[in-house]
Amino acid sequence: MRADDILFSQGFGTRRICAGLVEQGHVRIGGRVVEDPAQEFEPQGLVFDVDGVAWEFHDKAYLVLNKPAGTECSQKPSTYPSVYTLLPGPLRQRPNKGAVQGVQAIGRLDADTTGLLLLSDDGVFIHRMTSPKRHVPKVYEVGTKHPVTPAQVTKLQAGVVLDDDPKPVRAAACEATGDQSLRLTLLEGKYHQVKRMVAAAGNRVETLHRSRIGAFELPADLAPGQWRWLRPDDLLLLSRAP
Repeated sequence: MRADDILFSQGFGTRRICAGLVEQGHVRIGGRVVEDPAQEFEPQGLVFDVDGVAWEFHDKAYLVLNKPAGTECSQKPSTYPSVYTLLPGPLRQRPNKGAVQGVQAIGRLDADTTGLLLLSDDGVFIHRMTSPKRHVPKVYEVGTKHPVTPAQVTKLQAGVVLDDDPKPVRAAACEATGDQSLRLTLLEGKYHQVKRMVAAAGNRVETLHRSRIGAFELPADLAPGQWRWLRPDDLLLLSRAP
């Protein structure tokens, strides 16, 4: 694969810009400056350097971000900063079918909700993770305004009726984790679902944190606002039930 095509595929700008980066000596591969945009390299497993920053080639991008409170999962946020501002420019500019699209958040978390957020530019993967037919479990840690009662846990497990759907919606699993906290597992993703379910059960959500998707848990060493690439074993965990 040509050096300029490698940079273009990873989101470093238009083909003209990427060729210029190479010609002007901004790119190192294997510790050596590359000055010919047409020079060929094997991209798989390739680590290259642009202006002193090391980048690993990824044919498709699969990321996990620890979403902080006060951020929106939108390219055009209305009130709070976008989660996309937490990512480096190339990840926001990766081309997809010739257009600059970058990675996309897989499902949205409310501005005040924290925790595990996946991002990717792989449409098949995004569909697999969001399709209601897949029943991918998502685990939420819920802080409540009032003490959690056994009756509320029972209601959430049995199913509660939301105002836009006469069919009861139930949690795949629910347990009290403290006097005013719950762990709730859902297999679907309706609008404000956790908050509305807890309200229908007779309580109110004060804090909300997504801790797990499938069998993949938010890495303990990933601080709020930080991201990292998903590894192959992480992707396997995402497809499994906990």
